[in-house]
Amino acid sequence: MERMQFKTSIKAGAEKVYDTMLGPDTFKQWTAVFNPTSGFEGSWAKDAKILFTGISKEGKKEGMVGIIKENIPNQYVSILYTGLLDGDKEVTEGPEIEGWAGGYENYSFEERNGLTDLTVEVDVNDKMLAYFKETYPKALEKLKALCEA
Repeated sequence: MERMQFKTSIKAGAEKVYDTMLGPDTFKQWTAVFNPTSGFEGSWAKDAKILFTGISKEGKKEGMVGIIKENIPNQYVSILYTGLLDGDKEVTEGPEIEGWAGGYENYSFEERNGLTDLTVEVDVNDKMLAYFKETYPKALEKLKALCEA
């Protein structure tokens, strides 16, 4: 697994960026870059389980299972991925999840002079490196546009 880092500066306060990034409706908008049906179920509260969901091309619910390891509003969010969602079943062990379970996705928000520097660090397995390198910057551009609108 490799830790990738993506950064953007957004012309909005950290509270606006945080709320837009994690809000149920706006989350769906910026993460649609990854999957047009993306969303989440659960809570962003520290120690809460959260499911990142989408519908596959075959019409099946799928996604990732995570635990919110830290959530300091407007400053930092850390997600530990623990499994995959396969329909309504959470898969937390076995060959399907080896190579990426135990990975983190962290968001840092740093506000200064009316701008918020957003840094995303995400652990990515070798098979997904090229995809994330291409797709994550597009998702952050969408988030930036939502925050600055």
